Amino acid sequence: MGRRVNVIGVGMIKFSKPGASEEYNVMAAKAGRAALEDAKVPFDAIEQAYAGYVYGDSTCGQRAVYELGLTGIPVFNVNNNCSTGSTALMLGKQAIEGGIAECVLVVGFEQMEKGALGSKYNDRTNPLEKHASVMNNVQGFNQAPPAAQMFGGAGREYRWRYGTKRETFAKVSEKARKHASQNPLAIFNERLSVDEIMAAQEVFDPLTRYQCCPPTCGAAAAVLCSDDFAKKHGHERPVYIAAQTMTTDYASSFGDSMIKMVGYDMAKRAADQVYKQAGVGPEDVQVIELHDCFTTNEVLTYEALGLCKEGEAEKFIWEGQNTYGGKYVTNPSGGLLSKGHPLGATGVAQCAELVWQLRGQADTRQVQGAKIGLQHNLGLGGACVVTMYRRD
Repeated sequence: MGRRVNVIGVGMIKFSKPGASEEYNVMAAKAGRAALEDAKVPFDAIEQAYAGYVYGDSTCGQRAVYELGLTGIPVFNVNNNCSTGSTALMLGKQAIEGGIAECVLVVGFEQMEKGALGSKYNDRTNPLEKHASVMNNVQGFNQAPPAAQMFGGAGREYRWRYGTKRETFAKVSEKARKHASQNPLAIFNERLSVDEIMAAQEVFDPLTRYQCCPPTCGAAAAVLCSDDFAKKHGHERPVYIAAQTMTTDYASSFGDSMIKMVGYDMAKRAADQVYKQAGVGPEDVQVIELHDCFTTNEVLTYEALGLCKEGEAEKFIWEGQNTYGGKYVTNPSGGLLSKGHPLGATGVAQCAELVWQLRGQADTRQVQGAKIGLQHNLGLGGACVVTMYRRD
């Protein structure tokens, strides 16, 4: 580990449905200005910028950052599927940690289209070819959106292994909606009951429509810096990154398990490495933003992060250990399910929520006594970034 890396500014705009948002560069600039204002530093203090997005032409990062200033700094465009935002954060952290820069800006944004995710290029090898092959061998293909088939299939495997009720997955979505009702920046603020979630249109068993994250437009940003820079700009007790790691697929991803194909082993090993780096365990964490692209993935992730033992997620959920009053508060923002999932912005938005929580600035969704926050951001293809934040 090199120098400590602090998060002295965060910003986020309200997420919206495709067709209802501003242009990507406008959204990104608004989030960037909010982060700079929060950090109390001018754009001229930024030495490098890392811009994360998945869908868009090359150098969208420059076009977005140019809205903030034209100072000639390096702008790095980052694309790592759904873990793009946290990948950009990791690159920014490494620049500070390694002494390459004193202060950097990370911005994530996405201007998405309506409908389920699909491949944009059909004249070349699909990067998810290996993952699709596992799915074909295990369960075959149907007409449902591919991502829903993958994560739904992992949920089926979990149900077959442990006898989990379908209602358990719906309970996760009910919790997400309840949390999002307290987040003015979330795409969905209306609560839903387990019965309403179960009665919605089925996408792929056991997933109904309300158990799948929506296509979303939005942006979020963060300002990272060294200890010396933080002190010079009046930040005496900033939130800092206590540990961070990224894993990619292991051989186990491409065997005969849908659970492992959608990233279980990536998440478990990344979390284990973060706990080792930070010198604390999952029992020391109070608040978590995890990658609930589908309810089934949230259930799997509880176990991958060590929040409960394998096979005990159902008990964990029905006892309320994943929400206020329980052992952990997971996705107080509403998560991807209800806050929304603009791919490039998600990892940075998770960072913003955890920074607000650790500062005690999360208003009615504040997790009381939050001192350690954990972030889990997963992208198929694959990459999983797990980050721990602390405030002394």
